[in-house]
Amino acid sequence: MASSSNHNDNIIAPSEQKHVTPVTIAVDLVLVGVFFFFMFGWVKSHVPSTDPKFVTFFGGLTALCVAGVFWMAIQMFRVVVAGEKILKAERAKR
Repeated sequence: MASSSNHNDNIIAPSEQKHVTPVTIAVDLVLVGVFFFFMFGWVKSHVPSTDPKFVTFFGGLTALCVAGVFWMAIQMFRVVVAGEKILKAERAKR
């Protein structure tokens, strides 16, 4: 097993930056809301029912689940980008 010359190469130190701000929350809410309505419009045509109440209910539930996964993907993307910025800054210091 190869070892690194510096034992701290793979450790990301906690940063003093504030990653969650009201602006990022608002941007996330807008993105997820737009994605929800897009998915709702697409999914409701695939609900196997003719009753508008069922189509709206099950289309909304399905779009809500997919929008939740989209929200998690946005959060994971933000964490990866923040981690990459920290690693890039650490490498630039060397």
